[in-house]
Amino acid sequence: MTDILIPGSPELMDKRREWLESLGNERRLADNTLEAYERDTRQFLLFLTAHLGAPAKLSDIHTLRTADLRAFLAQRRRDGAGARSLGRHLAGLRSFLRYLERKGLINAAAAGAIRAPRQPKSLPKPLSDLQALDVVSMEAQLHEEPWIAARDAAVLTLLYGCGLRISEALDLTAADISPTATSLRVTGKGGKTRLVPLLSVVPKAVEHYKALCPYHLAPDEPLFRGARGGKLNPSIIQREMQKLRGALGLPDSATPHALRHSFATHLLAGGGDLRTIQELLGHASLSTTQVYTGVDQARLLDVYDRAHPRA
Repeated sequence: MTDILIPGSPELMDKRREWLESLGNERRLADNTLEAYERDTRQFLLFLTAHLGAPAKLSDIHTLRTADLRAFLAQRRRDGAGARSLGRHLAGLRSFLRYLERKGLINAAAAGAIRAPRQPKSLPKPLSDLQALDVVSMEAQLHEEPWIAARDAAVLTLLYGCGLRISEALDLTAADISPTATSLRVTGKGGKTRLVPLLSVVPKAVEHYKALCPYHLAPDEPLFRGARGGKLNPSIIQREMQKLRGALGLPDSATPHALRHSFATHLLAGGGDLRTIQELLGHASLSTTQVYTGVDQARLLDVYDRAHPRA
């Protein structure tokens, strides 16, 4: 780390250097985080110099007001920084100011009084139709033990075919899905239950697994079992999905949860309405479901062009 061209008193620069070294040596922060914090505090000191009309001293940091920090963030926003960058700017500054406070040099109350900018919701990264179908197929499963391959295919089919969370799929009991079932009662977050329609491929995949499973599946016991007979751990499915990514050439974003995203995105792109998809996913708020409206604009526009009377 270098202080070349960074305005500030020698004492302040020394403390900044000590802080950055402590982050690397004691807290073992990643190199890219250290570089970001160095850059953020450098930009802040450059701003403060212009703001005060002279290079900053420790006494200036001690008397910082919340308005000063807001002015810095406002300038960074005008320079094109987004909400995520602004949040990181603030996190870096808070870390530096609290370090100085622990040393008894300043009061960092101003940093604690300002709220981080609201972060935008990350858009889901769904798989394509063909990718999702490949992932859930029995033929794609990589485990050499047939019953385990069938188990993995059944779990993944539930995630994509019903939009379940992985925890919801693994909480199912053997009695929850019968061979002729056309709907599934799911217990989601907060103990809320919802009814999800079943495509015929879902009970078929589950029955194939049941027929091969070497363990007795009592009606009130977990449906999906690990290799030793206990309840299946989510990390096992996550690991199998990781292997499938490599085998099928899928991106890193192809996770078990991405299958749930794909379920919602493909329904929406096919003309499904948000309220129905909200119910199927078990979202408490429609705003949570609305993130899917930005996922596949090209396909949504195609549906619009075909369906709207004025198109």
